[in-house]
This record gives sequence, structure tokens and C-alpha cells, in this order.
Amino acid sequence: MKKYLGYVIVGLLSATFALVGMKFLSSDADGEIVTSARGDQNNGAFDFVDYKGNYAFSAPDFVDASQKTVNAVVSINNFSNQTQNQRMSDPFEFFFGYPQQQRDPDLPTGQGSGVIISEDGYIVTNNHVIKGSQKIEVILNNQKSYSAELIGTDPNTDIALIKIEDKGLPFIKFVDSDGINVGDWVLAVGNPFGLNSTVTAGIVSAKGRSIDILRRNATNPIESFIQTDAAINPGNSGGALVNPNGDLVGINTAISSQTGSYVGYGFAVPSNLVKKVVEDIKKYGLVQRGYLGIEGMDLNDEYRVKQYNKERGTDLKSQQGILVQTVTDNGGAQDAGIRKGDIITEIDGQKVTSFGKLSFAIGSKYPGDKVQVKVKRDGKEKEYTVTLRDQKGNTSKRSISDLTVTEKLGAEFEPLTDRQKVSFGIDYGVMVKNLEPNSKLSGVGIGENFIILKVNDKEVSDQNDIEKILKSHKGKVSISYVDPYGRIYTRGFTLD
Repeated sequence: MKKYLGYVIVGLLSATFALVGMKFLSSDADGEIVTSARGDQNNGAFDFVDYKGNYAFSAPDFVDASQKTVNAVVSINNFSNQTQNQRMSDPFEFFFGYPQQQRDPDLPTGQGSGVIISEDGYIVTNNHVIKGSQKIEVILNNQKSYSAELIGTDPNTDIALIKIEDKGLPFIKFVDSDGINVGDWVLAVGNPFGLNSTVTAGIVSAKGRSIDILRRNATNPIESFIQTDAAINPGNSGGALVNPNGDLVGINTAISSQTGSYVGYGFAVPSNLVKKVVEDIKKYGLVQRGYLGIEGMDLNDEYRVKQYNKERGTDLKSQQGILVQTVTDNGGAQDAGIRKGDIITEIDGQKVTSFGKLSFAIGSKYPGDKVQVKVKRDGKEKEYTVTLRDQKGNTSKRSISDLTVTEKLGAEFEPLTDRQKVSFGIDYGVMVKNLEPNSKLSGVGIGENFIILKVNDKEVSDQNDIEKILKSHKGKVSISYVDPYGRIYTRGFTLD
């Protein structure tokens, strides 16, 4: 009994100490947590956050947004004559397209998504989804199939506009993408890996993001992506990024991945930029875009700034702004008084925090528009009014019918020298120069420094010959050319 009595006494003492400790650490009447450090807290030793215990979380409801959008997001099949290897040589096709493994003429060479933006069948998608297509097939969520017409493309934003013939189609409305914030909920709607009508949810992770993915296929790329952690995979390209109301805030375009599949970072072209591009294509046949007339370096990039200083012996500091490295002759910036070495800090009162934001601000405007540009020069701020111009120096809008033949072909042409004629064993032809990515000529395999011999079976010796032959021509064009190895090819394409 004495043995067990000892255990009882120890137990009672332990319980007593426990009760005293709980009392000392217990919550007071209003729910505030009281700790033994309260005295020290009052003396400034600690700074505790009061916790009332009334936090409540209401999960968002994405059902309405999903139901609104799945029927307006379509699957797109690209049928082309390109081989699998040709398509896979483009990083866009590996990371963001969905190429087939077989080369069967009855199977698409690529797949993606698109968004119906009007009840009469206009559809926006990515340029890389329909690039090189001989035929474009559109399949609705109800599995109804259409043959689509290509209305126009803009490689600089990776946006394309196509159309199917039907009425009363479900469509998604544009919303102001400037109004969304980092942390807002968004849904990605598309057809990843060919899985029809897939919806994933996430938030806006960042805005104005540049990942330098468009440069290979564009001469003046505009990258100011909305970044999201909503799952985006191959096949989502061209699909919709929508807000919880089901409104279009962007077109899903790219992912950041070492494998080609989702790892947490997706990128969408903002709806404000998409809207301008497709409206221009529909109205003019091409995108009307103003240019500032400068080439520059993003001073936010600390590594590039260090390299620049090392190479030139300068002492530039990493900062917000764009260093003007080149001013285009007869461009808007030069005419306004902007010089090499200026640092652009603001456009129309908006701070320039990256080159992507500068290109987005300027690329959203038209030739002839005026912008206020604030620069730092020798430590002092100056402001200039710049009248934007297009790439050819024009300050007015032009339709596709106003373009010269060489502009439509996307290249310039130089007469052959006597030495070149002897070297290739020919006495006529022109050499291709200043070839634009994604141009008509590059689309059929013609590259820089290739020699064009004939256009529509007529010999050419200078650029004027090509202009004369194709000046009023529409439809199929035949080109005979020589590659740098002396091999002769004949290719055809359609000239708008």
C-alpha cells in the first residue's frame, strides 16, 4: 500500500502543477492568447501578433466561368507539308505545340487551341499553332468540325486570326487586362495533349514578363506576358486565360520548362494587345504598329550592365530604365531630339521598368501617334514628344494593298556581282538580303544569301524585275532559287 500511495501522491502533484501552468498560459475572456512572455512583451522584448481565432476562408467558385468558356475554346489541327524533323527544329514546336509522331497526310502535323471571339466565327490563336499550314481544321467542343480560313498573323506577338463559316457561335468577351493584379484568380482553358476542354486554375504570378521566346520568329518581338501558375501544357497554346467571370484576359502562349511539360510557369499574351492585333488584321490585313526608332538595353539586367561596362570601360549602374544604344536615322526619336546614351525612364507618365514594358507601351500604338518620353541625360531629366512611325518611316496607317512586293515577300534583293555569276555559273539572278523571319520566302525554305533565278518562270536580275512581275499579281507564285551549295529548287506560295 505504501508503494502505491507514493504513486498516487506523485500523480496528484503532477496534475496540480499542470493545472497551474495551464492557468498561467490560458486565453483571457476575449480570446487573446496570453503567454508567460506578456511581461517581457510590454517591456518591448517581444512583439506578438494578436490572434482572435476568427479567420475564415471562402474557396472561389469556378463553375460558372468554366461553363461559359469551354464551348468557346476550340481545338485546332494544323495540316502542313512539313516533316516531323522540320517542325521539331523550332523550339516553339517542342515546348508549346503538340506535334504528331507520324507523318501521315491524313493526320495533323501540329495541334493547339483557339478562342472564338465573335458569334460569326472569328477565332484568335497563336501564330506558331497555324504556322506553315496548308489546311486548318477547327473542332468545337461538341465535336463539330470546320475548315478555317487564315485571315492574318503577327509573329511579333505570336497572334493569328482565323475564321470559320457559321453563325450564333458561343464566344468569349475581352476584358481590360491592365485591370488584373498579381494574385488574382485565373483559369486556363484549352486542349493539352489533345484532351478536349480542359480547365485548370491558378493565380496571376506576375505581369509584364519577357522570356525572349519570340525573337527567333519575329523581327521586333513584343513580350509583356501575363505569368500564371495555372497548369498549361503542349496543346494549350492559343487557348484562353480567363478571369472568374469567364472574360478573356489573355491568350496562353508559352511555358517555362526543361521538359516541355508544366512545371509551374505559364505565359499569356495580354488581352489588350491581342485585341489591337486582331482588330488591325481584320480591318487592314496587317498590324499597324508604331516604332520609337531606337535600340536599347534594359538596365534592370545587372549581368548585362556589368558586361557592357567591362566591354566599354563605362560605369553604368543597374537601375530602372532603357539605355539608348542606337537611334534610327529619320526615326521619331531622332527627330524629337533623343540621343544615344539617354536613359528612357517614362512613357506617357508610366515608368519604364523593363524593355518588355517599353515595347508593349509603344507597340500598342499606331504610326502617327504622339508619346511623351522622359529621359535622363547627364544626370538631368528631359522630356520629348515623339511622333511614332512604322518600320518604313511612315506616320500614316497602311493596308496590305499599300505594301510593296518586297514588303509582302519579306526581303530585299541585290544584283549579283560578276564574281558571283562566274562562281555559280549563271548570268542572271538576285541575292536575298535582309530576310525577315516568318516571311513568305523563309516559309518555303529560302534563306539569307540564297539566289533567286526566276519568278513565275521569268528571269530576274534586280529588285525592279521582281516588283514588275508581281506588282499586280495575286494567287500562286513560283520561285526558282539556288542555295549556297549550288542546288536548285522551285517552290510555290500564295501572295495576298
